[in-house]
Amino acid sequence: MRILVVDDDTLSAEMTAAILAGQQYIPVMAHDAMEAITQLEAHPDIALIVSDLYMPLIDGIELCATLREQGVMLPFVLLTGDTPTAALTATPGLTACLQKEADLAHTLVRTVDRALRE
Repeated sequence: MRILVVDDDTLSAEMTAAILAGQQYIPVMAHDAMEAITQLEAHPDIALIVSDLYMPLIDGIELCATLREQGVMLPFVLLTGDTPTAALTATPGLTACLQKEADLAHTLVRTVDRALRE
């Protein structure tokens, strides 16, 4: 199952992709929101999106909102280096908002598995 990983930080993107690949998911990488949209068009079998919050030009929240406006209703998991605020986690269209922390491998896999089952 393909999962789109959107992150302008190459190392973070590769770490997220490695976590997902370790669970037999097929990560598809995008370094910004525009590339994410291109990857979604190129891979219609993408089942879920994992995006960094802070990216230049279009951040993860704006990417989620743009995709929802375009009718893309895939589960959307937002990653942030900060502690997610209540307002952020309640953002319409988000499946989950996770902090990039030491336990990310566990929480990301659990969140992705749950989102894909629902």
